[in-house]
Amino acid sequence: MGPMGSMGEDRDRRPQIDPLAALRTAGDPPWDVFLTGTVFLDIVFTGLDSAPVRGTESWARGMGSSPGGVANMATALARLGLRTSLAAAFGDDHYGEYCWDALEQGEGIDLTPSRTVPGWHSPVTVSMAYEGERTMVSHGHEPPPEEPAPDHPPHARAAVASLTPGRRAPWIAKAASRGTRIFADVGWDDTGAWDLAGLADLEHCEAFLPNADEAMRYTGADCPRAAAHALTRHVPVAVVTLGAEGAYAVDRRTGESAEVPAIAVEALDPTGAGDVFVAGFVTGTLAGWPLADRLAFAGLTAALSVQEFGGSLSAPGWAEIGAWWREVRSVDGQNPTALRRYAFLDGLVPDARSACWPLRRAVPTIGFRNPA
Repeated sequence: MGPMGSMGEDRDRRPQIDPLAALRTAGDPPWDVFLTGTVFLDIVFTGLDSAPVRGTESWARGMGSSPGGVANMATALARLGLRTSLAAAFGDDHYGEYCWDALEQGEGIDLTPSRTVPGWHSPVTVSMAYEGERTMVSHGHEPPPEEPAPDHPPHARAAVASLTPGRRAPWIAKAASRGTRIFADVGWDDTGAWDLAGLADLEHCEAFLPNADEAMRYTGADCPRAAAHALTRHVPVAVVTLGAEGAYAVDRRTGESAEVPAIAVEALDPTGAGDVFVAGFVTGTLAGWPLADRLAFAGLTAALSVQEFGGSLSAPGWAEIGAWWREVRSVDGQNPTALRRYAFLDGLVPDARSACWPLRRAVPTIGFRNPA
């Protein structure tokens, strides 16, 4: 088991906005979202004018450290008010202790299914952000196969899974059989096959959220929107992210489709933006919002995240979402149509006087702690 935390402190750090408050009943599952994966320590360099040049030394104007990997998604979900449970292996080094503390104590994430692995060092990723892009170098070793053990996932409303071409994850079918709604993304197919049949667990999923390139390669479609429609032959909801163009989604069950443009922001670090997008879409889906609102909210949360250092600790909370909504409405000359697209936030975001939990941000060293 990992370090034990104070449950009282965890509760105090939960966001004050609960997007599922109107839907909760005594018979609900204990968790809103379950996920499993690898936690990395992310070290992010920003403020680079260009990519590092071979044989030279580059100096970055900014640097941040934070939990990464699956921690990006877990933190984004927790900061949006969802009760989140994570199964992951943690190293028994200082990096592992820091990541465990940041997730359990800092974010109120349930780590009961997680384990600290003796003698295993934490995986590390160094990311360099420049010109709106990033370059990453990672190092780590596979943990023992029994660590962690998500074969019996906790009961949850939803789960987020990253599908691996050619390989099933048994916990996905088990979770789906208990009524858990599965949301999936996918990484790059290193085999080059790009065969949807290789994503066998897609049959258990409610929604699939690839990027445009992945969607077109898997379907053979010549445009992302056609790819989204093709994917609905395999999964009820397909969401395709379009980069600077926003995102497009199709719901086979209702026949509904939606497209939302991206929000223009000055990007400091894009690390984890895709995870934040998925977290926003999951939140809106569990809350029962219309498809277009879910898509707009996902894009907004992702846009806000790229303005901060790091992956997990760049995820926005409701206070920041509320601050953005108040700010854009205060600017003269805003497009009324664009403002109406986000009008659903009126009944959700806290007002400026509301006290909200303090969000941890990535700092240059893991030795600093937030003031009490």
